[in-house]
Amino acid sequence: MKLRSTALLLLLLLSWTAWLPAAETQLRVGTFDVDASPPVGSLLAYDPVKDIQSPLSCRGIVILGADDPIVLCAIDWLGVSNDGQRVFKEKLAQAAGTTPERVAVHAIHQHDAPRCDFSVETILAQAGVGGGQFDPNFARVVIQNAADAVREATKSATPVDSIGLGEGIIEKVASNRRVLGPDGKVQYTRYTATKDPVVRAKPVGTIDPAVKLITFFKGDEPVAVLTYYATHPQSYYRTGLANPDFPGMARNARQDETSVPHIHFNGAGGNIGAGKWNDGSKENRQILADRVEAGMKSAWETMKRQPISADDVSWATEPVLLPLADHLVEENLQKIVHDPESTPLDRHHAAKHLAWMWRCQAGDTIDIGCLTLKNARVLHMPGELFVEYQLAAQKMRTDLFVAMAAYGEYAPGYICTEIAYSQGGYESSDRASRVSPAVEKVLMDAMAQLLESSNVKE
Repeated sequence: MKLRSTALLLLLLLSWTAWLPAAETQLRVGTFDVDASPPVGSLLAYDPVKDIQSPLSCRGIVILGADDPIVLCAIDWLGVSNDGQRVFKEKLAQAAGTTPERVAVHAIHQHDAPRCDFSVETILAQAGVGGGQFDPNFARVVIQNAADAVREATKSATPVDSIGLGEGIIEKVASNRRVLGPDGKVQYTRYTATKDPVVRAKPVGTIDPAVKLITFFKGDEPVAVLTYYATHPQSYYRTGLANPDFPGMARNARQDETSVPHIHFNGAGGNIGAGKWNDGSKENRQILADRVEAGMKSAWETMKRQPISADDVSWATEPVLLPLADHLVEENLQKIVHDPESTPLDRHHAAKHLAWMWRCQAGDTIDIGCLTLKNARVLHMPGELFVEYQLAAQKMRTDLFVAMAAYGEYAPGYICTEIAYSQGGYESSDRASRVSPAVEKVLMDAMAQLLESSNVKE
């Protein structure tokens, strides 16, 4: 009789607990930061390394508790493309216990910094002409070190219970690079260091002056800061001295000031630079860094906090097949790769053109990512994206906090708007862009799809 009563009590208890809501998974965030500085004698994007003026870093966060882990990584390199992206994502995914689709790797695009493209290495090795305009062995070491750091960040992740969202205006840094003439064509390209005072005096043009900020908190303790700002990050370069330039300097200064890990992403800055405010004088680097730092500080001081749980966080992707540019012709590119008179940089570019062309012809898609953090969305985009995409994303969801990280998959090169391809200028040239004008509709549709879906568990 006693056994029967005990069994009945246990049955009732199990039935009652089945109606209880499932225990909420704890949201946790881990941070990582490893040195990404190349050794002296190695290669920067354009020159051999003479010295390390200021260390480069590969840093990011791991978000745990919202389904499989999410890894966001920003590196002080010019770009990571093709098999460079594939290997980077696979290694970080394995370290975090997730899938490559839930990993985003973005370059900040400094120019006194390395490149990474293992597809180029393979193509040039098969042609018997070396590994391209970068040091593949060094790149693999950094990727492995980053994977080891991600593994530790996953183990030591901190519980978080709120986020802060902020926005600050950055004064006298961003300006549009494409100055149109009376005929609607590009009259001047206002590069990031513009010596001509006539070109510097032209209007700022279309920009996004805001830096967006997201902070994760455990109670009142900030755990990690993410910032997003759209501009080319060069003040001056071709020095042979590796350095993170003014956005990296601003990021480092804020991290030193707050003692909080700070991860910065370059937004859609393909047609944006500091050219209106910068003639290339060396003292301008610190001036530009101070202005970016001031905007970041403003965003930090004005951010608004709100509670967050694992159910408020998700990651979604939209695979896209970007349209191939018509100017890519395999026979012409192969000639450059195999021509002994070609410069290493020309061979590198031709091999990169080939790698991208073959991917497109094979139907190889790339993922556009969207991170949801309650009422915030962060779009993770490829290439040297025009700022119009960032502004369009914000207009698509004016009810949300929308940020953008570009310079992810670097293989497409510059990604212009449709009209820009008829306006001329460097960004839409055959050397710079590997996609056709039809790219605008493809990306706008993908952005709209990701932003219109809630991405949050109900």
